[in-house]
Amino acid sequence: MERSDFPEGFLFGSSTAAHQVEGGNVGNDWWAWEHRPGTPAREPSGDAIDHYHRYRDDFALLAALGQNAHRLSLEWSRIEPAPGEWSQAALDHYKRVLTALGDNGLTGLVTLMHFTVPQWFADRGSWLASDAVDRFAEYVHKVADELGDLMPYACTVNEPQIVALNGYLVGRFPPGHRDLEECRRVNQVLCDAHRAAVQALRAGRGAPKSGICLQLPAVRPARAGDEACEAACREARALLCDPYLDELRLHPDTAGDFVGVQYYTRMRIDPRLPDGFAPPPEGVRRTQMGWEWYPDGLPEALHTASEAGLPLIVTENGIAAADDAERIEYFDLHLRAVLRAIDEGCDVRGYVYWSSFDNFEWNEGFRPTFGLVGIDYANGLRRVVRPSALAFGAVARTRRLAGAS
Repeated sequence: MERSDFPEGFLFGSSTAAHQVEGGNVGNDWWAWEHRPGTPAREPSGDAIDHYHRYRDDFALLAALGQNAHRLSLEWSRIEPAPGEWSQAALDHYKRVLTALGDNGLTGLVTLMHFTVPQWFADRGSWLASDAVDRFAEYVHKVADELGDLMPYACTVNEPQIVALNGYLVGRFPPGHRDLEECRRVNQVLCDAHRAAVQALRAGRGAPKSGICLQLPAVRPARAGDEACEAACREARALLCDPYLDELRLHPDTAGDFVGVQYYTRMRIDPRLPDGFAPPPEGVRRTQMGWEWYPDGLPEALHTASEAGLPLIVTENGIAAADDAERIEYFDLHLRAVLRAIDEGCDVRGYVYWSSFDNFEWNEGFRPTFGLVGIDYANGLRRVVRPSALAFGAVARTRRLAGAS
């Protein structure tokens, strides 16, 4: 019989990231990336959805919709606009933000680095700089000292392997490099950055539960049984997944308290193609991002992450879709996959949908619509509650999936 309900205390929330929603983050590397000549970014982030000024109303809306948790990120470049120069105004702003989360009954999952870094950090070599880990650790120490007691959960680094892959091998993210050895080096640096952040958080105020948020796609050979494809698939796993899971297993003292699992789709590997990645098979359902619907990969990702021996939280999973009915179907399928993983022994403590609102989707700009809540850009960034937000809220309130038996 299919399980129908989630455990008591399960976290149901949705997610944002500072650069994608706040607006006006002029001091980070992504702002520079969006504005440089020849950028792959379709458009600049600009005011985004002005969450920087509207966070109180936004949190009240999410709570009214039935959610009990929310994941957001702090913008490092606001907090440390120059090396060793701390903005008390920015820290006070985020203190108000995190207090507002609690006031609305939302458990906060606070990401310390969600893709963006200060431009001064980028100018020094970003994650390839010799002191990159030390600089990040100093930032986390400051945040922990000022805000640690307001962060029930602290996510150290968001999708570190995507930072390494897209920034240093594929060239689609800042700094736009294409170098396999650099990609591998950044993987290790971000492992070290996570461990340093865990230690910094433990030394600060409060007792936030710390964890790293890993993107764990279902990595598959594009041609099953083809030895070259199978070998390339093993290499892809060794680059994208293994370093972080190995680090968590090898260093349990600084692994943290949970693993954030982020899952969207299947990744098909084909070494005959220029970038090594094959498109989805013909005829499969795709999102606005061109990603294949593949919910069976989520239990696999959860089992893989379980190898670290820590509790799990699905910190991102969602769909960009023009048809909101697809959004409801998508999260229903993936929540059923989470229940299946729980029944199979995975210690999953929460599910955080991506995203709370339509927002700035990096190089893709504002075209993809991931949000449970839409944004009416033509009418003052008005928030538009979609049926999917109500359907997700019903699950959150009851901890039960409709129609399960």
